[in-house]
Amino acid sequence: MTETLRLASVNVNGVRAAFRKGMGDWLARRDVDVLAMQEVRADDSHLDELFGSVEGAGWHILHDPCEIKGRAGVAIASRIPALEHRIGLGAVEAQGEIQSSGRWLEADFDLGGTPVTVVSNYTHSGEVDTPRQEAKWAFLDAMGPRMNELADSREFVAIVGDFNVGHRELDIKNWRGNVKRSGFLPRERAYFDRFFGPRGEIVTGVDGTEGPGVGWIDVGRRWAGEVDGPYSWWSNRGQAFDNDTGWRIDYHVVTPALADRVENYVIDRAASYDARWSDHAPVVVDYRLGA
Repeated sequence: MTETLRLASVNVNGVRAAFRKGMGDWLARRDVDVLAMQEVRADDSHLDELFGSVEGAGWHILHDPCEIKGRAGVAIASRIPALEHRIGLGAVEAQGEIQSSGRWLEADFDLGGTPVTVVSNYTHSGEVDTPRQEAKWAFLDAMGPRMNELADSREFVAIVGDFNVGHRELDIKNWRGNVKRSGFLPRERAYFDRFFGPRGEIVTGVDGTEGPGVGWIDVGRRWAGEVDGPYSWWSNRGQAFDNDTGWRIDYHVVTPALADRVENYVIDRAASYDARWSDHAPVVVDYRLGA
């Protein structure tokens, strides 16, 4: 393991289909140390077979499949084995009805003597005025307290994956047409105002609500600055990909100490629609972990 951790995250939209379309070739050339995946929709045996076929094989796989077969599922593939791993949102989850099956997987690594925790997160997509949105609210409610628990016990933590919320107007190309849709509701965005607000300070969300900041960093926005996107997901409808009419809903959300170690951030947008192996693009970040 080098002094730089290359951590990638991607919603694979079905890992078997992604490999058929070229994910294995991407992985073989991308020199990733740890890969967090969402919407895996596969069994352990499928993951073992697929990653065993990658050139330069030697992957260690952690997987939390969804209780509902064919849905969700998160996994972490790494070049070195994890020391420990956990499924679900911890003590917070035990206090309420939270649907986290196949959605939250934590793994602790020792990377060249530096402890790092990686979380593969697949937040519910939601749908306004349905039980799917209620499940999303419960999941978001639990996320902040778990982030506090992790930050209290670890210096370097990265929660990565498909958060299914565009935080700001910069994060969605056609944001005006989506303010009443799940994924860009003011109440959803207010959670992210608090996630990224100074820890312990009262933050006023875009929906007017107030709550304490959690103090984590959105690596993508810090790196890109005040620009549109860069987007990580495009609808398969119409010419969304060709016109770059996308959403930035795939994040690296990290502790401040880890945010200060970012050396590079890139979204691996495919060269063309036909070259895509998922409707999401991988988010690849290099973190300097050496002294």
